[in-house]
Amino acid sequence: MQSLFQISLIVASYDEAIAFYVDTLGFELLEDTPIPEENKRWVVISPKGKGGCAICLAEAKTPEELAAIGQQGAGRVWLFLGTDDFWRDYQMLNEAGVKFVREPLQQPYGTVAVFADPYGNLWDLIEHAEGHPFRLG
Repeated sequence: MQSLFQISLIVASYDEAIAFYVDTLGFELLEDTPIPEENKRWVVISPKGKGGCAICLAEAKTPEELAAIGQQGAGRVWLFLGTDDFWRDYQMLNEAGVKFVREPLQQPYGTVAVFADPYGNLWDLIEHAEGHPFRLG
């Protein structure tokens, strides 16, 4: 058996990214371990809840990495935050100052809105419709 358990997200600053993802979005900080010999940290965050995929924050160092900040999805939504209560989380994120770039829509697969993180990565906030295989709760 296999599972996708973690992805990397290139960010400008570990602390700035932790502030947004943990303090604003409400993710959990699973690990923040210094790796002094490599001048980096092993920082892993995850949405609260059971299972799912964690994100390893990778602070950009090289010119190529710096150029990739906010571009990993090439301008498309590529990160998906599932919720069991769309309107609760939409309101909470709005009140926290999260920038929504597409307003909520009711689609056949569920209710969805698109927001941008501080780096320009596009995320779907989505509550899947009843009977959808990815529906939470």
